[in-house]
Amino acid sequence: MKQIMRIFVPVIVIAFGLMYLASHLNSAQGFTGGNTLNVYNWGDYIDPELIDKFEEETGMKVIYQTFDSNEAMMTKISQGGTAYDVTVPSEYAISKMKEEEMLLPLDHEKIPNLQYIDPRFLDLSFDPKNEYSIPYFWGTFGIIYNPKMLDGQTLTSWEDLWNPEYKNQIFLVDGAREVIGMGLNSLGYSLNDTNKEHLKEAKQKLDQLTPNVKAIIGDEIKLLLANEEAAIGVTWSGEAADVMWENENVDYVVPEEGSNLWFDNMVIPKSAQNIEGAYKFINFMLDPENAAQNADYVGYSTPNQKALDYLDEEVVNDQRFYPEPELTEKLEVYDNLGKKMLAYYNDLYLEFKMHRK
Repeated sequence: MKQIMRIFVPVIVIAFGLMYLASHLNSAQGFTGGNTLNVYNWGDYIDPELIDKFEEETGMKVIYQTFDSNEAMMTKISQGGTAYDVTVPSEYAISKMKEEEMLLPLDHEKIPNLQYIDPRFLDLSFDPKNEYSIPYFWGTFGIIYNPKMLDGQTLTSWEDLWNPEYKNQIFLVDGAREVIGMGLNSLGYSLNDTNKEHLKEAKQKLDQLTPNVKAIIGDEIKLLLANEEAAIGVTWSGEAADVMWENENVDYVVPEEGSNLWFDNMVIPKSAQNIEGAYKFINFMLDPENAAQNADYVGYSTPNQKALDYLDEEVVNDQRFYPEPELTEKLEVYDNLGKKMLAYYNDLYLEFKMHRK
């Protein structure tokens, strides 16, 4: 036992010494808890130059990590471990995070650049009065298609996807709310419908789409559509913009029956350690010039009204990505359906995917 202790004690001493040294070095470099900012965001969802600029302006060190789904983000925050100071959930996730008391209410006086956000993107159903969230990017969900591969045909509605001429020509993005919602909208129902008969009807209609579906995929949908591996894709407007940048033959449309109007929003988790830094970061990202630079890099639509003055007119006037209020007012934001109904959506979606096999 004494021999074990002789070995064990020095190991503990060395370990604590290394921890102290690391802490001392971080402090010497200015990277203490008070000026380190942990940001948790979607992948490739910020211009890296803006992080550098923020660090230079504030003296803070940004530790930037990414997630690939709202569910993964919420799980990691709820489990603790890393105390994220800012994260960027979607609208329905914000509703859930509010319910589970995972967010801090915001002091708008510390976010003066909030004045630049377009009023039509404020005070929405998932966060009345923007008590917990600030808009970051927004967009629509629709159809990207390649007329060259379709003998010049254009698409205008969800119903067009069921055309038997499009056999094995459609990529669907892998998302239960998106695909089930598409089925609901094609029948004239709300994409937040909780009527199980309507949902079964939507699933049965989606089953009929199976011969036209080449694959259900994730991020690779952009590359495959740009490379003309299929003529049609069902995805978000920002993904469509990336494809259109790579391939000038493709076009994007929001179906006439209606679709999703989505928002990603900056929030401060309740477990945040650098709250003042979080406010500075949010306000920095709302600076019109910074917001414009970010939108130009990412390719999604900015809710920052003043930032539009710094973007190319060709971009701002493109109604596929900056549609008129008449269209956005007809679109729906995803509601938080609750655990049971969301599980029902997921079950139907899994049945649809299995039906394809």
